[in-house]
Amino acid sequence: MRVDFLGLEAFLCIADRGSFHRAAAHLNLSQTALSHRMKKLEDDLGLKLLARTTRQVALTPTGVELLPKARRIMEEITSSFEQLRLRGRERQEHISIACLPTVASIYLPGILGGFLDEYRDVRVRILDHSASEIIDHLRKGEVEFGISIVSSMAMDLEITPLFKEAFVLACPKSHPLAKGETATWQDLEGEPLIRIGTLTGNRILIDDALGSRRESLLWRYEVRHIATAINMVQAGLGLTVLPEFALEGSRATEIVAVPIRNPSVARTIGIITRKGIPLSPPAEALFGLVIREFRQEKPVKASRKSTDLGE
Repeated sequence: MRVDFLGLEAFLCIADRGSFHRAAAHLNLSQTALSHRMKKLEDDLGLKLLARTTRQVALTPTGVELLPKARRIMEEITSSFEQLRLRGRERQEHISIACLPTVASIYLPGILGGFLDEYRDVRVRILDHSASEIIDHLRKGEVEFGISIVSSMAMDLEITPLFKEAFVLACPKSHPLAKGETATWQDLEGEPLIRIGTLTGNRILIDDALGSRRESLLWRYEVRHIATAINMVQAGLGLTVLPEFALEGSRATEIVAVPIRNPSVARTIGIITRKGIPLSPPAEALFGLVIREFRQEKPVKASRKSTDLGE
């Protein structure tokens, strides 16, 4: 006879909770579906396991006899599957993470060097995407963790903050605003500006900080990628506001980063994981390396600087 594991699971859940209603809620089933499972199990055995009245559920003598045996069977199966699952994770040959492009290009190469010293045979897939795409990858289970902008997240996600990063004005060295120690948003009125699209998450932070004041600015261009905005500034098409470290690694040799005030805008970068979902051993190790990297070497605050670096 084939063992009806779904029926045994239903039987144990009802016995433990004393109620079809509570057992159905725990198993995420309708009471009708739960009743069908129990009926099938009892029909296969040819015996009644539960005595159900309009007010309560009790075990029959046969149900009392079966209960410890069924519990032992299910515990052994659960333990065996968990051991196999852990063994599969330990043998995992690849991991996937998602990361903002700016953080991926500046920090991940050094972090991955240390990771591969211990996990040389593990292939690492990096999805260097926007903030909204990173959350989407996480929820679909396509990556084990993401490094992205920290904002108000849903209850299914956990956040470990890493560092705070100010937004700066990126403008050509020859521009009048490049000569000041700081710039204000009022200084930008009438200037042709390059806006980063909403997918990056940066646009939302800036819009929220400015409120209705953003309508007085001349947003002449809109692009999706920070690297595109930097190149357009380099070409003299306008100015842009972006996270300070977005300029790290750029080849834009004639751009100055000027702190922007009234209001100042900053973003917090953190590691985002799915709540209650354990990381594989390689991903757990990489997670720890990321944390240590930012505890040892915190990014500096925004300051006026010219750069031949980039995204």
